[in-house]
Amino acid sequence: MMGRTRLKNRRSLTPSTLPAAGDDVHATRRGGARHDVTARVTLKAKDGMVLEGWALNISRGGVRVILEDKVEPGADFDVVLTTEGEAASPLVGRVVWVQEEPDGVVAGIEFRPTAC
Repeated sequence: MMGRTRLKNRRSLTPSTLPAAGDDVHATRRGGARHDVTARVTLKAKDGMVLEGWALNISRGGVRVILEDKVEPGADFDVVLTTEGEAASPLVGRVVWVQEEPDGVVAGIEFRPTAC
């Protein structure tokens, strides 16, 4: 990678020393297989802030997104994915890690259960 500086600044809600995981689950996995996607993502905060970006991959437990705007670990959002012009129903999510990049951030968002 000549000429390109890569930032290694990643912040996470997960402690750096992870507890031992079960025999069949990697300690950093949240559950479920990840699937590559190409979808617009809209993050809507309760205070009305709206962020736009792209979903990079998704699993039943969350989504990895790329955004131009910075977000903080612990921030809650309604997450709306749009593919081929069709918006899916919003999911409730919380930012669990953020990796700063030269042109924005890559963030991991954990889906959270919704109250019935």
